[in-house]
Amino acid sequence: MRTRASIAGHPIHVMAVALPIGLWIFSFACDLILLAGRNTDLWFTVAYVTMAGGIVGALVAAIFGAIDLFSLPKGHTRSVGMVHMAINLGIVALYAINLWLRTGELDSMTVPFVLSVAAILALGVSGWLGGELVHVHMVGVDPDEATRRAARPLQGTNVAQPPRSARSHT
Repeated sequence: MRTRASIAGHPIHVMAVALPIGLWIFSFACDLILLAGRNTDLWFTVAYVTMAGGIVGALVAAIFGAIDLFSLPKGHTRSVGMVHMAINLGIVALYAINLWLRTGELDSMTVPFVLSVAAILALGVSGWLGGELVHVHMVGVDPDEATRRAARPLQGTNVAQPPRSARSHT
């Protein structure tokens, strides 16, 4: 089923989630390097900035996800989408708290690191549900698109043209 928030048949939410996911995973990797004691000021700063960027990116992705979610008919698929959304909002809240903690003076990285681990685990569950929505419930998938594309000639290819005499001269 096609989604409302799409560009040329491609769902925007699916495209937009790559940015926050990537930023948050990189933020977690920075925390691991930081905890290993390598150039701690640099990796603390990079983790902080990527975490903040992930929050902004997630809020943008959430707009398109909400448009798609609330266009689904009531039923099992929409329920899965609601759980997916609730987990994602919880993840954003965990990262917002984490970012706020890092803004002040930290005695230890234990609580921020635990929050990051919890958020990454929740991100895995949410990603699983997002995959369930797309691959099982076909949200954002237009099954007729492949047929339409196969029927259209490719632009810029050397597709054989009918003989000149067969073309209309209007």
